[in-house]
Amino acid sequence: MAVSTVAPTTVEASASRRTVGVDVARELAQVLGAFLLYNLGRMLAAQDLGQADAHADLILDAQRWLHLPTEASLQVWALGHDWLIDLANRYYVSVHFPLTIAVLVWLYRYRRPAYHWAKRALLAATGAALVFHVLVPVTPPRLLSSLGMVDTGHAGGISIYHAPVLGSMSNEYAAMPSLHVGWALLIAVVLIAASRTPWRWLWLLHPLATLFVVVSTANHYWLDGLAGSVLVLGALWLTRPRVRP
Repeated sequence: MAVSTVAPTTVEASASRRTVGVDVARELAQVLGAFLLYNLGRMLAAQDLGQADAHADLILDAQRWLHLPTEASLQVWALGHDWLIDLANRYYVSVHFPLTIAVLVWLYRYRRPAYHWAKRALLAATGAALVFHVLVPVTPPRLLSSLGMVDTGHAGGISIYHAPVLGSMSNEYAAMPSLHVGWALLIAVVLIAASRTPWRWLWLLHPLATLFVVVSTANHYWLDGLAGSVLVLGALWLTRPRVRP
């Protein structure tokens, strides 16, 4: 009597798909759950405006000591180019989270070791940043009246802080460190390490563009971006794989 091999093969394929589906669901739950906890933690942070303003003034003092250019000077130049400031506003709202998720999905599909490295570093850096956001509130440039900077997102009608849902989940006084810059640098470093093409170095344009965006739109100070970068580089080093991803 002939023995059919179709049924076992079909069962194995079905079991394999279920395993993959469970694995994907688990990864999504971990990443999205961590982001939800992060946002809930930021919402619970005390928003002491006097303390936040004082911390912002300390950052400005440090930047003057370092002879860094002012955020206002960059914004004045950017405001002279309507298309540029509109692009910066849209980049701030539309690129940060979607691109990070898209890169994680691509890494999961095609560079699994690099995905696990990126995930561990991202969760570690985000957790550490939450501690700063809760304990050290900082008024962003757009809300610090002494700087006289424009809230370009609000002026352009595309501010996430005034959106019905996202606005209620945001802590506007969590400027230091900047995870916009930090996450951008993280995915750039991981993609450069995980890729072989000489074009991979162009990913460094993403954190540079993000730094320009967050400063010109008055959402962050220069030192916010530097702190976010240092935090992420530390997380990447601590969670680095034993072999090249």
